[in-house]
Amino acid sequence: MSDPIKHECGIAVVRLLKPLEFYEHKYGSPLYGFNQLFLLMEKQHNRGQDGAGIGCVKLGVPAGESFMARDRALGSAALTEMFSRQLADYDAKVKEGIIIPEMPSTVKTNFNFGGELLMGHLRYGTSGNYDLSTCQPFARKSIWPTRNLMIAGNFSMANPSELNETLINRGAHPIVSTDTQALIEELGYWLDDAHTTVFRRLRDAGVPGREMPEKIAREIDLAQVLRNASTHWDGGFALSGMTGSGDMFVLRDPNGIRPCFYICNEEVVAVASERVALMTIFNVNEDDVRELRPGEAMIADSQGKIRFEKILEPQEKTHCSFERIYFSRGNDPAIYRERKALGAALVPQILEAIDGDLLRTVFSFIPNTAETAYYGMMGELRVNRRREVCEELKNALKAGTMDEALIDRLIMGNWPRGEKLAHKDIKLRTFISQEKDRTKLASHVYDISYGVVKEGENIVVIDDSIVRGTTLRESILKILSRPNPKKIIVCSSAPQIRYPDCYGIDMSELGKFLAFQAAVALCQQRGKGDLLRDVYQDCLAQQHKAPEEIVNHVDRIYAEFSTDEISKKCAELVYPNCDWKGELILVFQTIENLHKACPESTGDWYFTGRYPTPGGYSTLNRAYINFYENRRGRSY
Repeated sequence: MSDPIKHECGIAVVRLLKPLEFYEHKYGSPLYGFNQLFLLMEKQHNRGQDGAGIGCVKLGVPAGESFMARDRALGSAALTEMFSRQLADYDAKVKEGIIIPEMPSTVKTNFNFGGELLMGHLRYGTSGNYDLSTCQPFARKSIWPTRNLMIAGNFSMANPSELNETLINRGAHPIVSTDTQALIEELGYWLDDAHTTVFRRLRDAGVPGREMPEKIAREIDLAQVLRNASTHWDGGFALSGMTGSGDMFVLRDPNGIRPCFYICNEEVVAVASERVALMTIFNVNEDDVRELRPGEAMIADSQGKIRFEKILEPQEKTHCSFERIYFSRGNDPAIYRERKALGAALVPQILEAIDGDLLRTVFSFIPNTAETAYYGMMGELRVNRRREVCEELKNALKAGTMDEALIDRLIMGNWPRGEKLAHKDIKLRTFISQEKDRTKLASHVYDISYGVVKEGENIVVIDDSIVRGTTLRESILKILSRPNPKKIIVCSSAPQIRYPDCYGIDMSELGKFLAFQAAVALCQQRGKGDLLRDVYQDCLAQQHKAPEEIVNHVDRIYAEFSTDEISKKCAELVYPNCDWKGELILVFQTIENLHKACPESTGDWYFTGRYPTPGGYSTLNRAYINFYENRRGRSY
């Protein structure tokens, strides 16, 4: 994706089902779980660069000893920083003789992360401040093991204000207003309620205090706690949690918006946001990794018993299609196939844009995540050209005009030519304070392979998606125009991004989307400015309605124009301010071909405005009001 956007998060959970001695004997280290957690997070580092956090719960710890630990760090090197810090502590204690690796009991007693339940989180912030206090896992502490709670998730809630208002109406005083804080407090409220109910019953029955923690832990129905807490949750989420008594859960939203995969065998239960991470780290096949069903929770109790419970009523599956287009690692077998299919689907539009002139066209991609779609595009171009050659050869054979010159021309000529054109050299440094200086620096982020494109040839480059178009206009197109090509065709393997997201991707400011800017410009150009005002008034009129009563009025703006008209206006808006006078064409994926390529990931609200939950429509409504009133900031 040429436009940088913050997005997604990654979760990792490792639940050891055997004593630490088992892993020390089989794998040669009592830190097997800790090491696997690190590797699982490292393989998902693409999902979070703002910060990271880890948590641990130890089972069967005697009263008076610590049973729960957490560590967090900020920045792109947070993962390395945390694990290095913990391993330095471990190694120091080994040198001092406090920890004896061959005696795992010393590890469990003296190393904070020498436990059976381990959790990790990689953060791309979509809400709150970018400081340590907003890094997950979030923790809620108590002297009662069952009332201790730690959570980490890949999620964004569409109704955080409503969730916090629920807490306030109970008499609570939430300090941090992030959706993560709202979730942990809501879960904590119901966990406390369940704990108190069981405690009072056991106390009245005369159960001795020392027996209380284990009995309470066994009698609390964690599935019911989750049902009570999640009643009003509106959003996309894959939420993991651990209690101090050793219960673990992972809950997925009822539409399956956010991804959640797991493996389960006799030794370990492991959960991750990406399937391929589990395949690599635990050396298992694709079929060994399962997907948590929408609305379902996987619960592992302190005894290691695994069960699956329906927590929320499953809704229509709307898996996030951006996971397939861009976010998830491309070495997942299914995602790799789908990204190639997305590139291949663009070929008819590309051939039309270049008038079928493969001989004078150079094909490339905008690094680096569009590379797989590029392979699909090139493969389909070659298949298409082979069909043409076969047809011409058959016609020549039939007409008796077959000769060596014809064969040479057909086989050697007009084949698609792929090159590495755009190179990303540097990252823009934030210490540049003046906007004009930042823009000038940004224009040099990309460079071109000189001498590859001849003057008057066409350039076709493929990108994952075009969100704002800023990098295209300020950098990429200026670079690509240097050889003075006849045409530059920029292809997006995603459709036009028209609507905000509120389920985990940080793109909620409607006015920043290139497709929306194009639609607004067309309205103003064609005397339809009253439509923009009418939509604003209709959005205002419904802003205080219940979320389920809010409708999409913004689609009336897009309905005035064809997709091609918006694409052409997008090209006008990003046309580079330089000496180049050639033709710029933007080609976008169609909705139909998106779903053909990614049949299992039907979530397309950012393209179509069809939101899977009421909160999506509320977000869109606020986003348009913010745009019309020229207010910046997130709309949820």
